[in-house]
Amino acid sequence: MNSTLTVTNFPDKTKSFEKVIEINNLRKGFGTQEVLKNVSLQLFKGENLAVLGKSGSGKSVLIKCIVGLFNPDYGTINVLGENVSELNNENLGELRKKVGFLFQSGALYDSMTIRQNLEFPLKRIKKDLTKKEINEKVNEALENVGLSDAIDKMPSQLSGGMRKRISLARTIVVDPMIILYDEPTTGLDPATSDEISSLINDVQKKYKTSSLIITHDIECARNTANRIIMLNDGVVYKEGGLTEFEKSSDILIRSFFK
Repeated sequence: MNSTLTVTNFPDKTKSFEKVIEINNLRKGFGTQEVLKNVSLQLFKGENLAVLGKSGSGKSVLIKCIVGLFNPDYGTINVLGENVSELNNENLGELRKKVGFLFQSGALYDSMTIRQNLEFPLKRIKKDLTKKEINEKVNEALENVGLSDAIDKMPSQLSGGMRKRISLARTIVVDPMIILYDEPTTGLDPATSDEISSLINDVQKKYKTSSLIITHDIECARNTANRIIMLNDGVVYKEGGLTEFEKSSDILIRSFFK
């Protein structure tokens, strides 16, 4: 049940809609189970796109296909003008430097301080930076998530919400063009979830990022999305703006947007 593409609350409606991710007829299965069954979608420059769906709808498989962790069985995935499936390991690595990935678990290095967690990707990706420049970028990223005072702490000393914010700081510290958020509010209380959603919006405005937000959290989608796609049983069930979803009489959509 696909609807006409609608973009609402877009950051700058005066600009042409430049596609930074374009997926056409994507299929992906494992053994006899077909998880994605002909998915097509676009992410536009400067946009926050939320992808909703219940567990097992194919959300996580989709995001892993985008970064080349899974190869599609059929269809094409273009990221920043590159066909992901056609890239060799070296070129795929270069593309991934432009795409930030906020893992559901946060994936911080437990044996490193917060400072070291943020320095690690900088030293790998921005190899020409001086020590002073690295320090400045680390401090700026932590300031942008409101955790400058945590710089010399260990991840184990932080709450779940704080670790999620540090993970976001580590994502933005390398200046990605695209950010992929994998269930950014899972496991967080409502107040902390709202804080993370606000940070997603702040990052979009400050860094002009394009973001794909995988979530089953309706409030996160409400608070962050310029546009929403709902996956169901491996297909795009509906695509449109928040108002379209909230006014829909469809039983499946109403089960989300109560």
